[in-house]
Amino acid sequence: MGRFFITGIGTGVGKTVVSAVLTEALKADYWKPVQCGIAEGTDKEKVESLISNSTSAFHKESYCFQEPVSPHLAAGLENIKIKMDGFLIPESGEHLVIEGAGGLLVPLNDDAFVIDLAREFEAEVILVVRSYLGCINHSLLSIDYLVKNDFPVKGIILIGNFDKAVRSVIINYSEIPVLAEMPELSEITKEVVLNQASKIDAELFKD
Repeated sequence: MGRFFITGIGTGVGKTVVSAVLTEALKADYWKPVQCGIAEGTDKEKVESLISNSTSAFHKESYCFQEPVSPHLAAGLENIKIKMDGFLIPESGEHLVIEGAGGLLVPLNDDAFVIDLAREFEAEVILVVRSYLGCINHSLLSIDYLVKNDFPVKGIILIGNFDKAVRSVIINYSEIPVLAEMPELSEITKEVVLNQASKIDAELFKD
């Protein structure tokens, strides 16, 4: 079974929604290793509330912080240092969907970024790309970093109504498979997640 690390071209691009859709589609387990900002609930709680199948397990965070800021800052405010050997990968007989925090180069500590967790966990990277002004630059920079640093990239998931020219630039530059395309969703419910999950080709996630 595969491990898939869900990251994005920025903060708030739809990683949690994508994680829920993939968790439903693959009947995978879900894990958010680092959670920042828990006043309005955690991403684990959100994803769990959106899943209809009875197979998926939802694993406890390794680090959970109060403030909705980058992990290194949130940890520092609580006098904690995030350590790469402080993560225990959940045991799972299913696919494991691992949701990152923010974009690729959000710091975990003085030495590591969020994307480094993908390598630490031996997980394939799935990059969430949302349509907005500036998404070409953010996408190409993210893809360039992943490719030049030899991260195993499973593919891209596009969210929103992309102009054809914008979509073409991102796809042609990356030469990375598009695993799915999702519309801009105004309301996220179990039914919406189930509907989007039904459109996922599970064969794309096999080795």
